[in-house]
Amino acid sequence: MKPALLKNIESPVSSLTIQELEEPHFDPNWHFHPHYQLFTVLEGTGSRLIGDSIQQFEPGDTVFLGPDVPHLWRSDAIYFEKNSPLVTRGIVLYFKKDFLGRDFLSKPEMNPIERLLQEAKRGICYTGSTREKIRQELAKLRYCDGFERIIQTLNLLNTLAHSTEGAPITSSGYVNTFKVSETERMQKVHNYVWQHFKDEIRLGEAASLAGMSEAAFCRYFRTRANKTFTDYISEIRIAHACKLLVETQETISQIAYESGFDTLSNFNRNFKKITLQTPREYRSAYRAPA
Repeated sequence: MKPALLKNIESPVSSLTIQELEEPHFDPNWHFHPHYQLFTVLEGTGSRLIGDSIQQFEPGDTVFLGPDVPHLWRSDAIYFEKNSPLVTRGIVLYFKKDFLGRDFLSKPEMNPIERLLQEAKRGICYTGSTREKIRQELAKLRYCDGFERIIQTLNLLNTLAHSTEGAPITSSGYVNTFKVSETERMQKVHNYVWQHFKDEIRLGEAASLAGMSEAAFCRYFRTRANKTFTDYISEIRIAHACKLLVETQETISQIAYESGFDTLSNFNRNFKKITLQTPREYRSAYRAPA
């Protein structure tokens, strides 16, 4: 398997890289890279894993990530089905901190942007008018070249630096401790969980995929992912349940079992632990008229 980390996101003729993505599904490989990344989803649904956070995504989802923050936009299972008519679309901007030279951001006028880049180490999710502004500006950047692209990118970063509509994604103090050499190992574990989260997940199988004993794998996963393997599985199941609560009329009991929980009480307990709401409260709040 070719690690997604090796995909080419450098431009030989520009210090910035902007790409419009259109594929049957988003890149299913968990990875990280030394670039800042500003990404907005235009079409597609699923769950995104960023650092130690697992959340749903839908059209409009917009995030800004600092260097080496592990991430994965995992499209819903229907996007991987043979002959599926669905597609995913998005726009992404990549750049390195020194894209204008090592000392440029040290100038006093650049202090707000410097703080923004520091905050992006936890990942930032944008909402409201800022999210719409990002989408519009990224769309324009596709058609800008040279000096104009640099100026428009700085204007966009300045907008983000002064926005009050951004919220951190990962937990406070999160630091990526994974090594590049571990991306393939973790991808196997992620694939296994995503393919089987509705059924029984076997710790021994996950540990075997990582090439470890069960005890060693549990220690390794908790140290690297900032959560236990059991909590990771629960968060993926709850993310799926949240989607069903909003998009279907299924009963809470049906959703619990369809999301991989063996009892309703276990589902309710985990749901409130992760979302701070009961399933019924979550469904009511999300469907409440604006």
